[in-house]
Amino acid sequence: MLNTLLTTVNAVIPIILLILLGYFLKRIKFISKEFVKLGNKFVFRVCLPCMLFINIYDSMKSFSDIRWDVVLYSVSVIIIIFGLGLLTAVLTTKEGKRRGVILQCTFRSNFAIIGLTLVERLGGNTAIAGIVSAFSIPVFNILAVVALSIFTEKDKNLAADSQITIEETVAESSETAAKTAKSAKSGNIKGIILNIIKNPLIIGVFAGLVFVGIREIEAACCHVAAADVPFRFDNQLKFLYTAVKDLKLIASPLALIVLGGQFEFSAVKGMTKEIVVGTVWRIVLAPLLGIGLAVIFSKFTPLFNFGKDIYPTLIAVFGTPVAVSSAIMAGEMKSDEQLATQLVVWTSIGSILTVFVTVFVLMSCGLLAV
Repeated sequence: MLNTLLTTVNAVIPIILLILLGYFLKRIKFISKEFVKLGNKFVFRVCLPCMLFINIYDSMKSFSDIRWDVVLYSVSVIIIIFGLGLLTAVLTTKEGKRRGVILQCTFRSNFAIIGLTLVERLGGNTAIAGIVSAFSIPVFNILAVVALSIFTEKDKNLAADSQITIEETVAESSETAAKTAKSAKSGNIKGIILNIIKNPLIIGVFAGLVFVGIREIEAACCHVAAADVPFRFDNQLKFLYTAVKDLKLIASPLALIVLGGQFEFSAVKGMTKEIVVGTVWRIVLAPLLGIGLAVIFSKFTPLFNFGKDIYPTLIAVFGTPVAVSSAIMAGEMKSDEQLATQLVVWTSIGSILTVFVTVFVLMSCGLLAV
């Protein structure tokens, strides 16, 4: 038990310390709002795509390694949580602008920043995490726009001209979230699809799959193993591979420091109930459903068979706090941005404990091997 506790501490505490470092540096004005803004953009547009590319290229030997069962399970449970969150939001408050924010908080996690970092620290299959991100992050954004549209439009009595469309982006950056919301309001489906395609995270995943495909085609044509193909990105183009890998290495620490720098505490008077409901859903109920059902299905049914390398990805999808960009999107979609901001702060703080407990319990049950 002591060894499990120490392993959990060593896996989770470094993440927390980097977030706290970012908050402290911002408080003492060592880093500015401009640094946080540019850092967030740099992480999202450069570092995280490099991380996803390297993870997929290094970890995936062939397309047969793709776990479609993990993708199907993750997307299905996200949709289920959306349905339950919708019921919760309706029962919790009568204010439409807050209902959408609560609903968004129930299902939308911070997979891109905290989640991918957790997968690496917990010894998960980073290639699978990359593939799951290519599906889950678009789903998060699509459902987020639906969640923020249905209640605000109802409040404005614009049902006649409020056509809820399947929206766009896939971002964890402020700028991308704003574009998502604007395209949602204009109903520009072409722009929505284009923003998904142009999303840096999707590009990183796609580039990784392309190079895996090239390697697999070479292996088939030359009748050799993937490690022995004539052309390898990490061999013939090692100088470029090394540069991309170096960017991958700074992705997690820089992303966490920038995340800590974004925290701002403000008054919560008048929205305590909504904050509690949203926070409990995001960091307690969502992981209980997402990870708990996975354990049940794997142990007692033939539907899924998730091993120790899969649970870190499930923690990333269901156990991390609400995405930072959810607050920006709430503001753009005329929902309660202040409540959304508070939910980002409090789910992030609360997840320090809940992620720790989740990792500890799964390790104690032999479902994680850090």
